[in-house]
Amino acid sequence: MVTPVSLHLSISRAALACALCALSACATYTPRPLDTRAAAKTDVTELRHEGPWPARLSIVDIERLALDNNPELIAARTQRGLSQAQLRIAGTLPNPVFNAGYQDVLSGPGTFAALAAGLTQDLKALVTLSSRRHAAQKSAQSVDATILWQEWQTVGKARLSAVDLVEGDKQLALLRFNAKLWRDRIDRGRQALAQGDATLATLTPDIAASSDAQKMVDDFSRQQQTRRRDLNLLLGLTPQVTLALVDDLAVPALDADAILAQLPGIADRRPDLIALQLGYQAQEEKVRGAILAQFPLFSFGYSYGRDTSNVRTLGPQVTMDLPVFDRNQGNITQEQATREQLHAEFNARLLAAKFEVEALLADQKTLQDQLASKHELIAALEPIVTRAESAYRNGDIDARSYVDLVATRNTKQQEILAMQLVLLEQQIAIATLVGAGMPTVTLADTQKNLETKP
Repeated sequence: MVTPVSLHLSISRAALACALCALSACATYTPRPLDTRAAAKTDVTELRHEGPWPARLSIVDIERLALDNNPELIAARTQRGLSQAQLRIAGTLPNPVFNAGYQDVLSGPGTFAALAAGLTQDLKALVTLSSRRHAAQKSAQSVDATILWQEWQTVGKARLSAVDLVEGDKQLALLRFNAKLWRDRIDRGRQALAQGDATLATLTPDIAASSDAQKMVDDFSRQQQTRRRDLNLLLGLTPQVTLALVDDLAVPALDADAILAQLPGIADRRPDLIALQLGYQAQEEKVRGAILAQFPLFSFGYSYGRDTSNVRTLGPQVTMDLPVFDRNQGNITQEQATREQLHAEFNARLLAAKFEVEALLADQKTLQDQLASKHELIAALEPIVTRAESAYRNGDIDARSYVDLVATRNTKQQEILAMQLVLLEQQIAIATLVGAGMPTVTLADTQKNLETKP
């Protein structure tokens, strides 16, 4: 005969064995301290890079380095792990509930210890499982598309920074040439002043012009330093590192007519718009899940019992709440309002994307017309400057007239370089906005792993 004490020990051992079995599958805590001494790379060779290092970096090299080393991208990619964890949570059913009780007979007619046990499962979770799982899947795919868009924007920033630096160096060289022209003019003026062939009044305007030219050099030099620091920051380098870039960065030309023809379908190709659509689909599932959650809390299982007189019972056990006051109407209203908000945000983003591309294409046309006029003016000035240079060497014109003419030509060349830079910047911006050059990504591709390399 089983005594109450031995039965109690058996139940305790069984409970302990179950607890140890459950704990064996549990995760263990491992601390992960922050690295408070983390610092940017101090040498370009410390960056992640495939293949041998080129003597000078091309625009493609800069793009790759940005994708592999940009600190913000490295942090953004960790969102994938979080979205996959949320997907796993959404697809997991709640554990069944087991309850048990044991009572010894202390006094009275009973001779058996009382036992009670039950096992129940929440059925409401089964009703909403599909919508929760689909919502988590769409959210995870939306995160992938968002990261891809962030990577593509980083590529655009890297292109822009590299082009600004290379084209800026060309402008800086012209400004320095102009400043040297005025310094040489002042040196000759001082010699003429010392020989009594000039007066201080004739030298003063040259000094002012030289000062202005040098100020432009200084201001633009600081601007170039800022651009170099920005590019270094984009690549995870310290400001002291100097990158050697090729002298001419080839930016692919854009076909305006082709871009306009493809613009109506931009929502099916641009990753950020795809991410918004996936987020909206996830919210649709949340609305569906909130409506299904009107199903009352319902648990079903079986229970077993034995009283002190050895009367044993076995039967189903049902627990449910009565939807008298709360029929999940508040959650339904909240999810529907969120869906409406996402609907409006997508429409606003889509209209803004199309308008921005159209506006940049229109600006490109205007700038190209203005640039053509500038080139015509330079073409007319060049032979005049050539003749003036010959006349100046022959003593047929004075130095001030020659310097004024060359400075005017240089100023127009500076304007052309500045306009060409704006055109290149706009081309890069348009290519980034329409995804020109990136892998083809459509809404149908979201069932697969999205590529993250341009």
